[in-house]
Amino acid sequence: MWWIEAAKSFLAAASALFSIVNPLGGALIFAQITGDRTHADRTVLARRVMVYSAIVLLASLWIGAYVVDFFGVSIPALRVAGGLVVAASGWHLLNAPERNEDKKQAQAEDARGQDDIAFFPLTLPLTTGPGSIAVAIALGSNRPTGGAEFAAFATGTSVAALAIAAAIGFTYSWADWITNLLGKSRIRVIARLAAFILLCVGVQITMSGVTEALRAVGTFTPNT
Repeated sequence: MWWIEAAKSFLAAASALFSIVNPLGGALIFAQITGDRTHADRTVLARRVMVYSAIVLLASLWIGAYVVDFFGVSIPALRVAGGLVVAASGWHLLNAPERNEDKKQAQAEDARGQDDIAFFPLTLPLTTGPGSIAVAIALGSNRPTGGAEFAAFATGTSVAALAIAAAIGFTYSWADWITNLLGKSRIRVIARLAAFILLCVGVQITMSGVTEALRAVGTFTPNT
């Protein structure tokens, strides 16, 4: 059924994007950067980051694959490469999420005291950085060719991107409360569980690309 396929696409995309974006971990950094602002100011800033993040994720999902294709990269090659990038990101986050968190905190130091920080650096690169863009492009490259399957995939992945953006808006708006409630240790446990799912998604995308490439080689008949 159509809605079942859409739900599968949603779950796959949402788990992968949640793992790499990590709204809970981002809330820790957001709280540190905006600690000198009022709650109302932080809420406005969080909503702007939410909108920018939705634009970045949706554009990466639906335009990124075409941009790469423009440079002559085939869809199977994009899936294999993208899947490997996703899997590598998941493995890195699974083993050392603290390093990624420390890197983002170092990048955020220059943002303290600035007025307009919603897009740079809060959205790019701290929330939806190169890793998130690569994951979104890899997910978009895994789309079916057309018909009802494509419609279900497009619906599921787009809703997933919007859901992740909404999660960013919520966690950033209530960053102080969430970080006090969960603490760094629990947030890192959740991040590791999500990273394992990201690793699995990356392997699945890679397998899909390899299978399609082998199928293309099998049907290719050289001229004699």
